[in-house]
Amino acid sequence: MPRVTPPQELDSLVELIQAAPEGLSIEALSRQLGDHHQRRTLQRRLALLVAQGRITIQGEGRATRYHRNAQSEQGDAGGRSATQIRGTEQAVQAAGQPAYVVTSAEGAEIRAYVTQPRHLRAPVSYRLQFLEQYHPNHTAYLPQGLREQLHALGRSPADQTPAGTFARDILNRLLIDLSWASSHLEGNTYSRLDTEKLIEFGQAAEGKDALETQMILNHKQAIEYLVLNPEHARVDAETLVALHAFLSDGLMADPAAVGRIRRRAVEIGGSVYLPAALPQRLEELFGIVVRMAAEIADPFEQAFFLMVHLPYLQPFEDVNKRVSRLAANIPFIRHNLCPLSFIDVPQQAYVDAMLGVYELNRVELLRDVFVWAYERSCQQYVAVKQTLVPPDIFRLRHRQALAEVIAAIVRAGDAATEQAVKSRMPGAIPVADEDHFAKLVLAEFTALHPGNAVRFGLRPLELAAWQEAQGPRPL
Repeated sequence: MPRVTPPQELDSLVELIQAAPEGLSIEALSRQLGDHHQRRTLQRRLALLVAQGRITIQGEGRATRYHRNAQSEQGDAGGRSATQIRGTEQAVQAAGQPAYVVTSAEGAEIRAYVTQPRHLRAPVSYRLQFLEQYHPNHTAYLPQGLREQLHALGRSPADQTPAGTFARDILNRLLIDLSWASSHLEGNTYSRLDTEKLIEFGQAAEGKDALETQMILNHKQAIEYLVLNPEHARVDAETLVALHAFLSDGLMADPAAVGRIRRRAVEIGGSVYLPAALPQRLEELFGIVVRMAAEIADPFEQAFFLMVHLPYLQPFEDVNKRVSRLAANIPFIRHNLCPLSFIDVPQQAYVDAMLGVYELNRVELLRDVFVWAYERSCQQYVAVKQTLVPPDIFRLRHRQALAEVIAAIVRAGDAATEQAVKSRMPGAIPVADEDHFAKLVLAEFTALHPGNAVRFGLRPLELAAWQEAQGPRPL
């Protein structure tokens, strides 16, 4: 377990910095503290103080100086002191929810910058150099050692099976977790239990905005699109546009913007970043980003590149981050690695990390979030793989038709026979699958009772009337 830094040691650092009006470099601080004080330890403590808002950074490289934050005692421009911020985070952690992710020194620097008031952050536009500096399979946002750790962590029991096997095996749980967590990062107020009821039973939560319900159902469809047919799990423009079409359905002010590269300028709330605006330029850059991503061999590097450059480009009018989060799962699906569900990711950490990409073109804080989130996801899935019953893919694909046929037979008062099923066979069922579909419907009737009839849109009284008309079941 990592050692907790005593508060008095942090206070001593702040006092040293406060005593130097012109600021202190890390070398000067190291000399004052003595040779016994390791540089890496000092860097971590300075980064922590920056993240807490107690000190600020000025300059770059050898000219970097640390200064006492004059606002830290009276509260920052947003009205919260460093003590209040720490108290809030401790309260959230005590309630069982992570307040933030474990942050590197570089990530803490980014956090300190992007949490300043907007008027203290310099406006920036899209920088092509950020993309040009990346060379697939030569540049790496994730160091080799870190990628090796992630591979070991995410290796699934299905790693020698056909692509997509692991994701399909845990699909029922992934649908709920990823739909809920990704929507939660967008401010959706559905609970995980509400999400489960919506996905499993089609039961919308009371008192929730219809758009929140739509957002979760859109995630479900997009995830099924990737998982149920491995051919869809590809890093190409067609797949990414399709993901946008699923995820933005019913949520765009302009319905024509669904599944289409944007044709107007957009702004990002809370940020000083202004994305590129020319439609022709966007089309070109989108193609370049997708081709570069497709060339990346390592699945973790590929996933992270998509999480960085899709939102940075903002190719769609809205829903860009949602597209990037599902797109990041494509390499994991293809390589039978543990998927990335974003379960329990603190919203503020993710927002700060994206602001770091937008405004500074720095990925370290997003990398911290990515690694933390992936470890959390692996805890959810790899360890429990053996306890999960693999889903029936045929049933998942045709569950809407299944529900319609069962409800139609019950409401007509007919007996549950093969003939009754085949007389109502939906046109969407291929001829070669009709016998399998009929057997599945009849199997569902054997397990039908008032508690699960809601899955098929049936009320308990409707089922009771049908059961009474059919008479007692044979022993």
